Amino acid sequence: MTTTVTPVIMPDLKEPLPEPEENHTQADFIKDELNFNVDVNDPLTKASLNEPAEDEWMDILGSNQLLKKVVKAGIKNTRPNRSDLCTIDIIGRLEDGTIVEEHEDLVVQLGDMETIQGIDLALALMNTEEEAEVKVGARFGYGKTGRTSPLPVIPPNTDLVYNVTLKSVTMERDIEEMPVAERQKIGNKKRERGNWWFARDECIIATQCYRKALDYLTIGEDSEMSLEKNTERTTESMTAEELQLLLEDSLKVHNNLAAAQLKCEAYDAALKSVENVLRCQPNNVKALFRKGKILHHQGEHAKACTVLSQALRIEPDNKAIQQEIAILKKKSVKDAHQEKNLYRKMLGNPAKRNKDTTKNDSENKIVSKNLTWSLLGGTIVAVFGIIAYKLVA
Repeated sequence: MTTTVTPVIMPDLKEPLPEPEENHTQADFIKDELNFNVDVNDPLTKASLNEPAEDEWMDILGSNQLLKKVVKAGIKNTRPNRSDLCTIDIIGRLEDGTIVEEHEDLVVQLGDMETIQGIDLALALMNTEEEAEVKVGARFGYGKTGRTSPLPVIPPNTDLVYNVTLKSVTMERDIEEMPVAERQKIGNKKRERGNWWFARDECIIATQCYRKALDYLTIGEDSEMSLEKNTERTTESMTAEELQLLLEDSLKVHNNLAAAQLKCEAYDAALKSVENVLRCQPNNVKALFRKGKILHHQGEHAKACTVLSQALRIEPDNKAIQQEIAILKKKSVKDAHQEKNLYRKMLGNPAKRNKDTTKNDSENKIVSKNLTWSLLGGTIVAVFGIIAYKLVA
């Protein structure tokens, strides 16, 4: 038996061998053609790729409105990711040195706006055990509203200086594995934070907080699913009382979410949120009132009046509902008047048409009368002509 041996071709040692692949840096990866949708010129992207030296100011957004300086370096390559839980020590001061905020071992979830925007953005660029000084412009702090509570007061349009230490970072726990009591506590904390942003007219940020709260307070895989479907997904380990409490809290969030979406003019989304409440609580006055306002803004004035009238029957002395109905009634009268004018334009002015018809009838009668007298006169002349002819003959 003959065995065929395939010769092995050895590489030409005179040609250079390919260089071994080296460990690429984060900056190298950003430049890679397979990394889509990354703007390498974005200030925040540039900041995330840099490891500035101590005592060097980093302009995070490239607008001089948010600056960060490393006071004490932390552990390299240990920056937190979105949704990570960050334990921090933080002291905030006015430019004159007055302390306005001070917390030790404060736990915040990155990206969930549980602090002011400037600190939330700066934390994403800090390593574990790093201490940093952060200058926050008013726009990314307490803005034009300022802060009146808790004391001391932060005046409107005030720049702030923070000393922040990122003590530790842990990953977000699986919500489905949390005890109901813990989910309820975290969900309500996020709801209250949403209320804080809503009171400051930051409806978009409030909406984000409310959606995150629903992740904890709604039973099921998708917080945007209807509550009835989510209730069917409940686990046997939860008692009826626990489920009821969780449901009631989630309804509060849906109601608040509808209010935030209404303020953002996201009417379709707001209607969906409020319907989630009314599906479980048909007589919820707040939900009925918000649904009426949503329909009002959508131009559905008759439907809005019907919904608000239902709410008023439940709370007859509610001034806000009474005022909204009064506004809608005025608009309904105006709508009816506009419709009437529209029909007149389409069909013509009935009064003018009747006047024209009367005028035409009168003219026709005059013409008819003149014609009758003309015929009669002609007949008489003809008769007299015949008589005269006979007499002459």
